[in-house]
Amino acid sequence: MFKPDKPYNTMPLLPPKREKIETIAILKQESKAAVALAELKGLAKTLSNQSILINGIVLKEAKASSEIENVITTHDKLYKALTLKDTNVDGATKEVLRYREALFMGVNFINKKGFLNTNGIVEIQKILEENDAGIRKNPGTVLQNDLTNEVIYTPPDDREAISKLMKNLEEFINVNNDDISTLIKLAIQHYQFESIHPFYDGNGRTGRIVNVLYLLMNNLLDNPILYLSGYIIKHKNDYYRLLREVTTKGNWEEWILYILKGIEQTSRDTIKQIEQINKLFDATVEKVKKDAPKIYSKDLIEVLFEQPYCKIEMVASKLGVERKAASRYLKALEEINLLKSQVVWKETLYINNELFNILKK
Repeated sequence: MFKPDKPYNTMPLLPPKREKIETIAILKQESKAAVALAELKGLAKTLSNQSILINGIVLKEAKASSEIENVITTHDKLYKALTLKDTNVDGATKEVLRYREALFMGVNFINKKGFLNTNGIVEIQKILEENDAGIRKNPGTVLQNDLTNEVIYTPPDDREAISKLMKNLEEFINVNNDDISTLIKLAIQHYQFESIHPFYDGNGRTGRIVNVLYLLMNNLLDNPILYLSGYIIKHKNDYYRLLREVTTKGNWEEWILYILKGIEQTSRDTIKQIEQINKLFDATVEKVKKDAPKIYSKDLIEVLFEQPYCKIEMVASKLGVERKAASRYLKALEEINLLKSQVVWKETLYINNELFNILKK
């Protein structure tokens, strides 16, 4: 039995013992996950415009990661909120869009700095929660069963201990001289962050953003296109059970295997989506060339694929044309059944339904 110094209230520093995190089963699964992730990274480059996938996956990740915390909205509401200039957006949708904003802020942070420190993580959480509370300063934080109110876990509550643990986590994330596989380290750092529970709120979503940023920092992806939260939703009970078992039993193997399998499965699922998007893009090009050759341009098709909801202003801005021309293009595309118009709050949206259906899977 794994026994912390004080039950559930202290944590060992990283890294764990090598024999715990480099078992034969872990190393075999790490190899599979690494291959799948490399294939995803390579295939993403075949898209004519990677923002096609970035926008779709980031929004899916934002929606799913928030859903884990019982913040529920729909793809339709999200795309409408992104496309329309309207402040009448429900709270859950706004919260999911803040996740998207926080993720992009994190990407910009690591692109500029080349590392991710506590200050950067605090900025991510600040956007998610819209407050300046920062790292926990007061004791008394506990994680409870929502149904029974049973205390499941008491994270470290001493300010000095939290500071020490976060500093150790920073070093573990940013220093690469320990020759531990990056994907194994991702699983370890995610457990550690969630167990430190450094914030009053938003720990789960912040930690899942850090996962994606960690892959970017280590050049395993070029863009934030790993939809890991979808896997966690499907296996939510295992996620929390295995987090807990690392704490109570030192069960690193099953936890790391869970994350590695999630990376492999998610990568494979996204590869299928890219193949479907590429096929749809090519079919759209051919259809426009055949049925509406006077308006065809590759740039126009790319605008339709950046996100599935489009409007006149977007086409006019992206193509550098007048509103009348942009309106004519969109109406022509609707006439050949590539788009479907919908009036929402006095604005007309043109929806690429086939792309929408691929992205929401």
